[in-house]
Amino acid sequence: MTIFNQNSHLAGAAPQETLRLGELLGALSHALDMTEGQPKGHCLRCCWIGMQVAAELRMAPQARSDLYFTLLMKDLGCSSNAARICQLYKTDDLSFKRDFKTVNGLRQGLGFLWRNTASGAAAWIRLKTLKRVLARNSSIAAEMIDTRCNRGAAIARQMRFSEAVAEGIAGLDEHWDGGGLPQGLAGDAIPLFSRIALMAQVVDVFAAERGIEGAAAELERRAGTWFDPDLVPVFTSVIRRPRFLPDLWDPGLEAEVLATPQARHIHPVDEDYLDEISEAFSLVIDAKSPFTHGHSRRVARYTGMICDQLGYTPEQRRWMVRGALLHDIGKLGVPNTILDKPGKMTEAETARMKQHPVLGHQVLSRIFAFRGLADVSAAHHERLDGKGYPYGLNAGQLSQEMRILAVADIFDALTADRPYRAALPLDEAYAIMDKLSGPGIDPDCYAALQDAVTASGWPSDQDSLPQESGWAAADPAETA
Repeated sequence: MTIFNQNSHLAGAAPQETLRLGELLGALSHALDMTEGQPKGHCLRCCWIGMQVAAELRMAPQARSDLYFTLLMKDLGCSSNAARICQLYKTDDLSFKRDFKTVNGLRQGLGFLWRNTASGAAAWIRLKTLKRVLARNSSIAAEMIDTRCNRGAAIARQMRFSEAVAEGIAGLDEHWDGGGLPQGLAGDAIPLFSRIALMAQVVDVFAAERGIEGAAAELERRAGTWFDPDLVPVFTSVIRRPRFLPDLWDPGLEAEVLATPQARHIHPVDEDYLDEISEAFSLVIDAKSPFTHGHSRRVARYTGMICDQLGYTPEQRRWMVRGALLHDIGKLGVPNTILDKPGKMTEAETARMKQHPVLGHQVLSRIFAFRGLADVSAAHHERLDGKGYPYGLNAGQLSQEMRILAVADIFDALTADRPYRAALPLDEAYAIMDKLSGPGIDPDCYAALQDAVTASGWPSDQDSLPQESGWAAADPAETA
């Protein structure tokens, strides 16, 4: 990991002309793969598969562009049902989602539920949980898919994608015979992009599990039920081409997908768009757990307030707020059985939780414009005395940017609800942070936070700061 020096406020910033939309979204798609429990590169492979089909169908350039972004961002809403899966099925949401993608039909579905409901619990608990799930299975499925699809479509709109892309994401779980969700659309009423995306997803999953013929057989088995019967032979023709499978798993596939004209087609990736992408992905991150709802936005606000007090320029402040919005992106790869656990974590669970900054760094460092942010974001649990995680960095290795983000993150962790306790009032939060000041957190950054909170008018008996509008590009004088 590259460590900043104390004066590297804008290290890693890239000239606008060097930024590529494909690189940005391709890297972020790896975060979506994590929260779906899929092997690394799943969304990119689905994109590559779907674009092969688009070429076979001779789609017009604009349609190809819309399909490209539908495929790459198809799982934008996937984090929104993670906590619900964990709560209802008493299981690891990541493995549940991964294994569910191979289920087809009632018999397989029942076997899947038995294997994945309260696994590891006593038999009577498993039976009780399974009985409750089966009694409400239809309504549970409808609820979770509706949340996932509509949330994903809403975030796609926020990211400036076309309505065709948003509708393509919203219709990902619709089936040709009308038996899908959330709207029960049938036949040609299902957006073409949705039909292609669902089939591309099945191809990627089954090709890994059963090879090309296994994937082709699955497509043909579901023709007319799940899948458009006219599209099935197009897909099977594409995937049975010589070298399709080696090409699908070729290490160079990502570069190929991100070099297409579609990756640069819809609009320039300017500073405003980077802000919007960061804010949109903060919604994906915070949807993972009810205890992180709004966390990234609040940490972004507190980060901006500290930057104001320390005299950062608007450009420096903006860069820091962006990093704060994305600092927990690695939590998408942590199961909700750990994130939402009300009691003490086991040693293994703690070790997995402590990997979330590493996972986040792996995602953000893939984006040239975010490489500096990746270093700062990955250090939000480090301490000045070297006793933090994941790298055990010490004061000499922690830049001021890293120290600011650590203070903002701890402050929100204390003043917001957590699985193991309610939000603390301001005086109790300060009492804890007072003890951390020096050995754990930077005293100057902490003092800047306190000054900013006082200036905000937050009374000591209030449990949360009032919401601020326009925080992302706020004038530094607003909170001074």
